[in-house]
Amino acid sequence: MPYLLSCAKLSAWIAGAVLLQMIGLSLFVIGFFPVKPALSGVSGPESYRAPKCDSAEDREELPRIPPDQLRSSYREMSGISPFYDRLILVVIDGLPAEFVLGKNNESPTISMVEAMPYTQALLSNGKATGFHAKAAPPTVTMPRLKAMVSGAIGGFLDVAFNFDTQAFLDDNLLGQFYRIGWKMVMLGDETWIKLFPGLFMRQDGVSSFFVKDTIQVDYNVSRHLEAELQSDDWNLLILHYLGLDHVGHIGGRNSILMLPKLKEMDDVVMRIHQSISSPHDIHHRRTLLVIASDHGMTESGNHGGSSYEETDSLALFIGLESKLPEYAPATCKTVSQVDLAPTLALLLGVPISKNNAGILIAEIFDFLSDSELLRALELNSWQLLRLLQAQLPGLLCSNRDYRHLEYERGLGSNACKVSSIEDKFGCLFSKATALHDFWRSQEGQESDEFKGTLVAYYDFLTNASEWLSWRATDKPLEFLVPGIIALLVSCCMFLSILFRLCKEASLRRKHQHLDSVNPEMEWHLDDTFIIVLILILVISMGSSSMVEEEQYIWHFMTSTLYFIFLRKSIQLLLTAEAKKLCNGNKGSQYSKYYQFCSIFVVLVCGRILRGWHQGGVNWVHLLDISTWLEKVGHHFIQSIKISSMLFVVSFGIFGHCRSKSKGNFVLLIRGSFLASGLLLLYIMKYQDHTLTSSGPSSTLITQIVFLTLGVTVIVGALAFPWIVPLSNDASSAEQLSMIHCSIHQHISHPFLGLRCSSYSVGWLCMTCWCLLQLLLQRPTNAMPMSLLLLQILASMLYFSLHGHHKEWVEVSALYFLGLAGHFGLGNSNSIATIDVAGAFTGISSHSTFLSGILMFIITYASPLLCFLSMTMYASVKDGDALLSGQDVNLGVLLQAMIAFPCVVPVSLNSILLTMCTIILLLMRNHLFIWSVFSPKYLYACAATVCVYIGVSTVAATGIYLCSVYFFRTRKKISSNQHTATKNPN
Repeated sequence: MPYLLSCAKLSAWIAGAVLLQMIGLSLFVIGFFPVKPALSGVSGPESYRAPKCDSAEDREELPRIPPDQLRSSYREMSGISPFYDRLILVVIDGLPAEFVLGKNNESPTISMVEAMPYTQALLSNGKATGFHAKAAPPTVTMPRLKAMVSGAIGGFLDVAFNFDTQAFLDDNLLGQFYRIGWKMVMLGDETWIKLFPGLFMRQDGVSSFFVKDTIQVDYNVSRHLEAELQSDDWNLLILHYLGLDHVGHIGGRNSILMLPKLKEMDDVVMRIHQSISSPHDIHHRRTLLVIASDHGMTESGNHGGSSYEETDSLALFIGLESKLPEYAPATCKTVSQVDLAPTLALLLGVPISKNNAGILIAEIFDFLSDSELLRALELNSWQLLRLLQAQLPGLLCSNRDYRHLEYERGLGSNACKVSSIEDKFGCLFSKATALHDFWRSQEGQESDEFKGTLVAYYDFLTNASEWLSWRATDKPLEFLVPGIIALLVSCCMFLSILFRLCKEASLRRKHQHLDSVNPEMEWHLDDTFIIVLILILVISMGSSSMVEEEQYIWHFMTSTLYFIFLRKSIQLLLTAEAKKLCNGNKGSQYSKYYQFCSIFVVLVCGRILRGWHQGGVNWVHLLDISTWLEKVGHHFIQSIKISSMLFVVSFGIFGHCRSKSKGNFVLLIRGSFLASGLLLLYIMKYQDHTLTSSGPSSTLITQIVFLTLGVTVIVGALAFPWIVPLSNDASSAEQLSMIHCSIHQHISHPFLGLRCSSYSVGWLCMTCWCLLQLLLQRPTNAMPMSLLLLQILASMLYFSLHGHHKEWVEVSALYFLGLAGHFGLGNSNSIATIDVAGAFTGISSHSTFLSGILMFIITYASPLLCFLSMTMYASVKDGDALLSGQDVNLGVLLQAMIAFPCVVPVSLNSILLTMCTIILLLMRNHLFIWSVFSPKYLYACAATVCVYIGVSTVAATGIYLCSVYFFRTRKKISSNQHTATKNPN
């Protein structure tokens, strides 16, 4: 029976569906994740006047006056006495606030106190004031720096822009300082230089992404410190230390390098503080020292998500003259990271940035008089009111008067019981200004009125800041609706293609009477379960908790699917059909035991993978196997890694050891595996998960491993189709016999050579991929990679012995194994689980492109391994019979080889991506839209890229194998015909 859906038509439909899906995905991403809009221009003299109803009338061009005059004008209009002339901002990248201030009203641990004795002494003596500065997700460096200097809440896609920093053009503190003539010096993370090009009179930047470096990256900052502290030509000194963040990425919070690094940072604080507080300071400049961190880190040392550990950043003010001697209890106070921007602006005499959503920290202004403190709150309120007016144009423009409300002390925002958000903000602002005016009329004599005014201002500021921070970005329907429609149409196209393929496979089975009861035409438990599994996944996407704990779904569902396979095997063994499974070869009597053993191996390995990493959010603190291994010691982890490496190398050698054809070439491949394994052993002595960076020799050896594996894959994949015998060769059959018990009955089949080529190339690619992952993955992930490989091999063995599963079910099972393994390697739907440290393996200097590729390879190691296994999948299935009786051409051959391995994954992924898109739109106003659902959607987009790469690899390999085989077959036929013509007798 011929194929009803030709290869050309099938390819055209798939290409059209893919193109439509990419268009729809692009439209939706552009519409849902736009760059957050910001007010244009910069704050100027108008920021010291009350805002007007018409925002256009409120705009004022910044006067073109000399910086000195502008600085004096700002100080005069602000009504706040200037107190500081200079600012030293020390950013310690990745420092959790609890390391310095403790957690839950408890003091930091003894080890942390001993690591930073000078800083702790400043806190206990009231010479420093510390705060837990909550950072907004995504907790990566670039958007957090923007938040600190502008007070603005960045867009979610800033997590992507973090790797390609562009100049920051919005209003910010550094721009304001530059306009009043401040001289600025920057030492450390080059992100500052990229954000603010041309603003620094001196700068020395270091790359923030080369996380293997924990020493030189901080030495490059501190080496200039003494000279800068003695210099008097700057007003702002920025020091951004990266070493502590790099220590976290390499070894986590509990790294043996963490305490020495904290001691190093404490020494920096001591040197700076002693310099600015020295009585022998000849410059007599009033300097404020601020120690801040951009974000915290998880127990594993990563960041990017929204957990408490990641958002717990530090804000430490040193040099304040507080009227309260017991100021240390303020270390338990929590503020927002964006509150730094208005606080520093008012302390240093510049206007608050236009897009600021922060609130000044009142405790910092304790040295001000009552009138100056209320003036500072008034300026902050005016700035936030202007930002509100940009979002709510009708705010304060109505004729409604709120001053008739009861302005009694203690009523707070409860006095403003209004229907609309505009009326609420209008009421809160009017209440604060009325109380302020009344206090002024009393000439500041009533302390109770002062407290009431203070409370009223903070009611307005708090409500306005929260509304601005959590307000969903406008999402244009002209992008979202067409995007979703395109994704739905694309999904329907994929499913219709899959349905046609399944129908054709069933009709061919029925036409050839290969099965007496024709099971292909019936629905069985395994078929139904996969549909149920997809429905459960779709439904679970609507729950934030299920999204956070998605790994449980994949582990449970994949294990259940293989239990169904086990049940089906038992049923078949109890029937007469079991006798037909393996017939006519030496190993037939053992085939039923192979089936049980193969499924048993898959289930046992899956259970170990389930307990290897305690992923998700809710139970991440519980002990898992990887955590236990880290506690046992690094030598034990190295032993496991060596064992895993030996297993993978043995697997690669065993795969070709029985092939007697072209023995020299096979010997060369085996030698490549051995050489890579020996090089990996050499690298392991440098790859201690607690050490700083790989040595130069380790980097060179790593690059040699990359080259060796790459050349082996390319040369092997290109050569095997040419050197494997085409057919009628016992050695070719023997190569497959180890995994296919019935291969001997097909020794003379003309397509045996193609299957042997597919088997050899798939085996080669899987071995090299696992060796690459042993080099890139964390040391604790060496065993999970071996378990994943073992699961795939066991599945291949089971599918080769068991002929009663539909082909789409088997491909789905392999795909699900890859997704379950993705979580088994410690990945989750949080950006914090991305392994940044491994992305710099073998790289001597920072390269965003190369690091990004390695990061993707590490994150999607398991799904890509399963795609590589699908190259070998065609060799273990007895699909030759499907081609018998047909006029076989290249298109028919290709469709039989790669149709299901390509169409099934893209169809399943299309369902999940489309439903995830719809749910994201429905949840656009959910509280966790940016912390849970949006990261999940980014992972869904990345998984789509992974599927496209995997399917393209399978398709390209299949096309090459079939083309070479077809060419060699035609050439052999022509040669035989020519020989027959010359020798007619």
